[in-house]
Amino acid sequence: MALGDGSSLRYARPRPGDSPGTRGPLPRETAGDGGTALGRSGIEARRRLRRRMSATITHVLGARPNFVKAAPVIRALAALGHAQRVVHTGQHYDERMSDVFFVQLGLPKPDLNLGVGSGTQATQTADVLVGMESEFIENSPSLAVLYGDVNSTIGAALAGAKLGVPLAHVEAGLRSFDNTMPEEINRRLTDQLCDLLFCTSPEALGHLAREGRPDGAMHLVGNPMIDTLIANLDKFDAGSARAAYGLGDRRYVVATLHRPANVDSPERAAGLVRALYEVAAELDLIIPLHPRGRATLTAAGLLDAERVHVVDPLGYVEFMSLVRGAAAIVTDSGGVQEETTLLRVPCLTLRPNTERPITITSGSNRLVTRDELAAAVLKACDDGPYAGELPPLWDGHAGPRIARIVTTWLAAR
Repeated sequence: MALGDGSSLRYARPRPGDSPGTRGPLPRETAGDGGTALGRSGIEARRRLRRRMSATITHVLGARPNFVKAAPVIRALAALGHAQRVVHTGQHYDERMSDVFFVQLGLPKPDLNLGVGSGTQATQTADVLVGMESEFIENSPSLAVLYGDVNSTIGAALAGAKLGVPLAHVEAGLRSFDNTMPEEINRRLTDQLCDLLFCTSPEALGHLAREGRPDGAMHLVGNPMIDTLIANLDKFDAGSARAAYGLGDRRYVVATLHRPANVDSPERAAGLVRALYEVAAELDLIIPLHPRGRATLTAAGLLDAERVHVVDPLGYVEFMSLVRGAAAIVTDSGGVQEETTLLRVPCLTLRPNTERPITITSGSNRLVTRDELAAAVLKACDDGPYAGELPPLWDGHAGPRIARIVTTWLAAR
């Protein structure tokens, strides 16, 4: 299994008899296959797809973490001369969580915005599935690149798989082993449908192998989110962030909280607010508040504590400037666990598990409960910056590695 630099890595291999997990040519044109949103017109749609298969690489993006991961991949593929198309599903539609990221990260303007907006898990996934089916029929790519674990990812994966579009998954193989999390379902299903699996950490390879994915599909490439972070380090101005919130020289903590388990239930939201009050009794607490959970957290009294500063969602540069100057971070997000590792800011993850255990074993991140949150934050602030080693290949070159592998793979087809 190539790492992109000529080296290799040993990992658990599939057992004899496991499903090879590879997909062959486009689906056979059999009547009665049902299953696609096209119904009876599905056969003709696949015929048109064969005729129109282009050399374009299509990127499907839906939410903030997707934009951050995609930027270095799109840039590296462009440097190798690939034609590319960007589809924004509109899952994150607020300008502060969407458009500003395209501008700050230098992403090309989307060729299409599906505008799916918010909704239930089923509604959002279904809207992406229908929209991406039409997109793949009209502009069928030689490869569709999917990112992360949001509903846009699995919706696009299902649409592409049913039409025989080759698929790649950036951030494959991450597992929390908690099927109550919608993201875990999205990750597992997407990895079963993709032809290329790009992994950010070594344990992801073992997870994929145990699930029957073939050796040749898996590639340890590093973390493109870290590429973006390294490329923008000189833009992260902690001093300006302090000044913007009148913090002076005081230590502060940043919190990002949006997962259903923490914010959907009024009872749980109230418990979370009480824990945040304990933190704010000792330190200033800045919370860029995600639209999800705003109502329940506000109703629970989040805005009432003197040293709690609730702000609207921030652009990438503004948020990372705030994180860079923080004494500690409280989060339930996956990507923030990785970003704080590179920035060496202590991270407290308010979850019972994480799909990014490498941040735990490296020592930059710790899982905490609401009851122990305040004590854990104060200890992390006293312990100071994370001083351990960074995970392998988190060096700012994941995008070029992915681009080289994609180029070789397409040439072989």
